[in-house]
Amino acid sequence: MTETAVGSVAQSKSQQAYDAVKARIVEGTYTPGYRLVLAKIAEDLGFSVVPVREAIRRLEAEGLVKFERNVGATVSGIDPTEYLYTMQTLSIVEGAATALSAPLIGPATIARARAVNAEMRECLEHFDPVRFTALNQDFHSVLFEHCPNPHILDLVHRGWNRLASLRSSTFRFVPGRAQESVREHEALLQLIESGADADTIEKAARQHRAATLDAYLATTT
Repeated sequence: MTETAVGSVAQSKSQQAYDAVKARIVEGTYTPGYRLVLAKIAEDLGFSVVPVREAIRRLEAEGLVKFERNVGATVSGIDPTEYLYTMQTLSIVEGAATALSAPLIGPATIARARAVNAEMRECLEHFDPVRFTALNQDFHSVLFEHCPNPHILDLVHRGWNRLASLRSSTFRFVPGRAQESVREHEALLQLIESGADADTIEKAARQHRAATLDAYLATTT
């Protein structure tokens, strides 16, 4: 095997280890404070420790993992302050992006959004917070993807990426909020369908995001 091929295989294993550990963190298998024993993870995955160590370093850079003296690598918790700032910012930029998108949203796009919201409603029966969160992002993406201002759109994507780095499936902590969220989605769609003015749509989108933030913060006080 050539040197390039060997390097490619090592990189592939590192990526696989990264994907596997990150999935377990996001899904909640590895909870905040969980100690990540590299040798055990490597054994579970059938790899050497080297690609697992590289994966853990990447996750540390993303804020999903932290190193503690005399403990080693552990899963990071959600920083309430960072979550607060991220959600506040996202409520503003996503609300603006949704309002700017509204005039460009036609019946086909509304139907797509309703189909996603229907999946979210079905997800409530056997609640899976990780799937619900992914569907929630899909729903909102349908509504803001037509935003004609690329700078605002970039800020929205950055906000969603920051939420992901916070390892946040808020609905895991406030499952009761999920049902309200589905109802608010339908109300938002009805506003867009009826041709409501931009200020009304932006306010509704911002309040929707703020309600999730308030529900989460209520659990931390």
